[in-house]
Amino acid sequence: MKKFAILIALAAAFSTPAWAATRTVTLSVPGMTCATCPLTVKAALGKVEGVLEAKVTWEPKEAVVTYDDARTDVGAL
Repeated sequence: MKKFAILIALAAAFSTPAWAATRTVTLSVPGMTCATCPLTVKAALGKVEGVLEAKVTWEPKEAVVTYDDARTDVGAL
């Protein structure tokens, strides 16, 4: 019984959803060169699994992305 309780505790501690959180990051996008670039960047970010919302602006050239950190990370964005 003691081993079973330890196993349950470890499973709960290391399960990904238990530690998942919604994160927001602001990314600089200096390569945007035209007025339609924000639309393209937003569409690309929207295709990344785990992205909940993306707001892309021309000035300043940045993307504010809200994502589920259990499904993606900043590197994937």
